[in-house]
Amino acid sequence: MSRLAQTHGLTDVQQEIVSTVRDFVDKEIIPVATELEHRDEYPQQIVDGLKELGLFGLMIPEEYGGLGESLLTYALCVEEIARGWMSVSGIINTHFIVAYMLKQHGTREQKDHFLPRMALGEVRGAFSMSEPALGSDVSAITSKAVRDGEEYVLTGQKMWLTNGGTSSLVAVLVRSDEGHPEGTAPHRSMTTFLVEKEPGFGEVRPGLTIPGKIDKMGYKGVDTTELIMDGLRVPADRVLGGVTGRGFYQMMDGVEVGRVNVAARGCGVAQRAFELGVRYAQQRHTFGKPIAQHQAIQFKLAEMATKVEAAHAMMVNAARKKDSGQRNDLEAGMAKYLASEYCKEVVEDAFRIHGGYGFSKEYEIERLYREAPMLLIGEGTAEIQKMIIGRRLLEEYRFQG
Repeated sequence: MSRLAQTHGLTDVQQEIVSTVRDFVDKEIIPVATELEHRDEYPQQIVDGLKELGLFGLMIPEEYGGLGESLLTYALCVEEIARGWMSVSGIINTHFIVAYMLKQHGTREQKDHFLPRMALGEVRGAFSMSEPALGSDVSAITSKAVRDGEEYVLTGQKMWLTNGGTSSLVAVLVRSDEGHPEGTAPHRSMTTFLVEKEPGFGEVRPGLTIPGKIDKMGYKGVDTTELIMDGLRVPADRVLGGVTGRGFYQMMDGVEVGRVNVAARGCGVAQRAFELGVRYAQQRHTFGKPIAQHQAIQFKLAEMATKVEAAHAMMVNAARKKDSGQRNDLEAGMAKYLASEYCKEVVEDAFRIHGGYGFSKEYEIERLYREAPMLLIGEGTAEIQKMIIGRRLLEEYRFQG
């Protein structure tokens, strides 16, 4: 086991879970990840293995058939999975966010209906906020829901759904002006709908189309899609929590814990990049000795390891704060920001250590070099994180003049 990124104070159960996931990653993910990624192939066998391990229900309460574990346990598992292949951690993460939102905000009927099947991985979740023209400005959502008797009719186009094709449940944020007079703040007139669909592409239910996978630079294997609603009818009992106008807060709660997991992904990718870099530095010889014996490379390895350790510590702190029941948007924003930036830097340093071979698709670092940039924008860009951090700091350190 690496000396880096160790987490102190774990229970025996937590240690056993993380160790089991680490062994699975080493045996079942790392050996095949690069080949599958180059083919942009969905890792069905890996996903089936994660279902058998119970990972899809890791944070779902035991009363619904899950393991009832903490956010910290989950984040440490995501860190291990991302170390093997970041795309697999994305498959888990979006499912986890929807399950978390249901657990925290769903009605009793919604929890009873969805969570037991989500714990088994039989129902797989995706969530949708973004639209083609709005980026990080969630308040500018134009997709809308209009009440029609005991149903709502949804219309609009959504963008950047991870698991958009393979999921069977999508939490969709749209504008719903019912009961919210003109002039109401945008975030008070948004509602999250629980939309059930068939996995696949094309028209997956009347009024709902998943056009196909978006071709990406990295983050391959996992399906990233658009979602088009054109007269999509959703029963009123599929409003998350049963009350309209709360969708923005529900989604932000989900994204807050999602940011901890994006931080965990950054930690995992950075750890793998360091492992590849330090190993190659001891194998590659120049000027009659391994390049690891050159001071310039040792300095680079020292900086990489320090960043891995710092990002991991901040991610663990953010997870533990949320688990304690305290507000953690400051810590989650800091962890996501630092881990994604450090991940990019550690991956680039490992790429540089590999020299020309890092540019070859035969070497794993080439894949990591294309994957790391996604973490800079997923679950909120670095700029958005800094806005969140800055506002929270001004709340905490308000000058009393």
